[in-house]
Amino acid sequence: MSLPVFFVDAFTNTPFAGNAAAVVVLDGPREDAWLLRVASEMNQAATAFIYPQDNGYNLRWFSAKVELELCGHGTLASAHTLWGQGYLASDAQARFHTRAGLLTANKVGEWIELNFPAKPEEQAEILPIFAESLGATPLYIGKSQLDYIARLESEAVVRGLQPDFARLVTIPARGIIVTAQADANHDYDFVSRFFCPSVGINEDPVTGSAHCALSPFWSKQLGRDQLTGYQASARGGVVRVRLDGERVHLGGQALTTLRGELLS
Repeated sequence: MSLPVFFVDAFTNTPFAGNAAAVVVLDGPREDAWLLRVASEMNQAATAFIYPQDNGYNLRWFSAKVELELCGHGTLASAHTLWGQGYLASDAQARFHTRAGLLTANKVGEWIELNFPAKPEEQAEILPIFAESLGATPLYIGKSQLDYIARLESEAVVRGLQPDFARLVTIPARGIIVTAQADANHDYDFVSRFFCPSVGINEDPVTGSAHCALSPFWSKQLGRDQLTGYQASARGGVVRVRLDGERVHLGGQALTTLRGELLS
């Protein structure tokens, strides 16, 4: 039996940019060990597994190493696949039942808007390990449910970081988000990068779930609920964020780069 597989670049409208995810369309649940083996074979930042269930789709995300608690680009890629491959009508809402609860996606023109839980940070102590692992001293450290967030001096500092990943992996969190206000000549409001060696990814190209913390953080700093972020990885990607109480609306674009069959 074969299963459809699609490779999607998420949070971009340019091929081979943004964050790549594999989307595997299942006919029903599979054992965890099998899912992890497939994700390891795909070797992407995230492999999303979806199958229909009552009132939507079951969705799980795996890196090549572990199951993920929350994954924005894997959800964006899954919604894009459902609409683009004809599994779901173009005007229908995509509804995903996940470890993080019900997540929804809607088409808004050429963009897809995800409805995710906000993950606001609380101020934390600036320990020496942060400067030692990042190679730059943070102006501020906060801790969200999943990650640390480090505000740095400038966009140039964020872009120029060369972290020590052997030290970074010892920080007790999924990962660390580094961020700064964007330079005045850009059409985005803030920049970020995301390092998460604990889940087998030194640097994630574009991270929707990190923007669940970046949205409330920068909304407080800039006094606006609607913002645009640029994740300044080598591939790069744009995420529009809109804070709505305890939810964050994440806007992104996506395109399919490869489709095939998994021979299981």
